[in-house]
Amino acid sequence: MAFPTNSRDKSSLGTRSGSGSMTLGTSVTPGGLRAAVNDPLKKILNHPSSAPLQEREFAFTDADFERIRNLLYKNAGIVLSPSKQDMVYSRLARRLRTCGDQTFSQYLRRLEQDRSEWETFINSLTTNLTSFFREAHHFEILASQIKQIKEKRPIRIWCCASSTGEEPYSLAITACDTFSSLTPPVEIVASDIDTSVLAQAEKGIYRRDKLDRVQPTHLSRYFTSASGVDDSYAVRAELRRLINFRRINLLSPAWPVQGPFDAIFCRNVMIYFDKPTQYGVLKRFVPLLRQEGRIYAGHSESFMHAADLLRSIGRTVYVRLDSPLR
Repeated sequence: MAFPTNSRDKSSLGTRSGSGSMTLGTSVTPGGLRAAVNDPLKKILNHPSSAPLQEREFAFTDADFERIRNLLYKNAGIVLSPSKQDMVYSRLARRLRTCGDQTFSQYLRRLEQDRSEWETFINSLTTNLTSFFREAHHFEILASQIKQIKEKRPIRIWCCASSTGEEPYSLAITACDTFSSLTPPVEIVASDIDTSVLAQAEKGIYRRDKLDRVQPTHLSRYFTSASGVDDSYAVRAELRRLINFRRINLLSPAWPVQGPFDAIFCRNVMIYFDKPTQYGVLKRFVPLLRQEGRIYAGHSESFMHAADLLRSIGRTVYVRLDSPLR
């Protein structure tokens, strides 16, 4: 999914895609932030330019930052830590230049009045670190799961944080390999909150250095040289046809998806949410999951706080409490 950089590694946004350490509704007060800034030892923040606050191009107050944190939490569920103040300035300063605003307060007023800016606001504050076949053991487990279902019925998978497409295309390759076919009976819903990365994912074009984890046999079987793009490869049309890309905000009151799913890949997403938000999302996942379905989490994520909803079957894979799987 697209989120603020943490060690998310997906990521990025705070999650990831990281492990939200703040509790629901907690925040650092503007006064507390001012105290930190006024400390002589902290006068110069970790800003790319290493410039003192007063030398910044745009006025950016502690109150502005707190408003941005609250807006991001309210609209995307992302918990942005106080340490991300410089990242926020750097990302949104580009929008101020584009919009012609002179201060962050002016930009935030624009945001309140112009709903079309919201999407760009969210996109600006999300980062996407991903790769093909990341956390490779999950694709081995998925292949085993598919073999157990094979020939019985169509298989449905939801990838909740598709980012620029590497994860859903890895899922598609795994399905094709398992069925030994470019047209397996598999449907993959690939979603993200960031529309810009979804647009990249739908194109399915990647530089050669992004394909380092792709086996040579997979590269020749599932990719072709991208026409007119040097040293880049395009995903074969057959793989793209297995995937339905769409924008989904996991905090939206209604999701444009219907179960049941055999697998939900929600990796490196929950780390951007606090525990109550995580629990709320997981509670909504359960009815969408087949009784024998699986939820795949990121390597740094744990859903043990939702033990009344899910149980672990090892290696960051979870099932419903009534699942026959052990």
